[in-house]
Amino acid sequence: MPLTPLDIHNKEFTRGFRGYDEDEVNEFLDQVIKDYEAVLREKKDLFDRVTDLDEKLEHFKNIEETLNKSILVAQEAAEEVRRNAQKEAQLIVKEAEKNADRIINDALSKSRKVMMDMEELKKQASVYKMRFKMLIEAQLEMLQSDDWDEVTEEEEVLEERS
Repeated sequence: MPLTPLDIHNKEFTRGFRGYDEDEVNEFLDQVIKDYEAVLREKKDLFDRVTDLDEKLEHFKNIEETLNKSILVAQEAAEEVRRNAQKEAQLIVKEAEKNADRIINDALSKSRKVMMDMEELKKQASVYKMRFKMLIEAQLEMLQSDDWDEVTEEEEVLEERS
């Protein structure tokens, strides 16, 4: 058991023949008591300070642990966001490819239809040209025929008679 200032104060020494000077011993003991009390107070203050620092250290350890957990959660959330963004980007690309394929197929289909319509118009133009040519040739033939000359002669005769 440690020595207390009261133990020092109450300590009595046996007296011997030609012992120490009592006043000097008492002064020294008083000085030891004061110094010992100061050391005990300092020890208590340091103990209180260590306790306080231990509590703060524990508090900061808890904060550190919470921050570490928060960082992990944030990293996981960021990774999840990145994965979702990647999936969404892939879906957008696939949708764009589908739309591009559809647009290309529509364009090809329209192009084929235009080509078919153009071929049909060429055929119709050729048929029209051929019929028109035949009509003109028939009209020329009719103009060059002798029947036409007879009609004009008959007209002349009719005019002369009138």
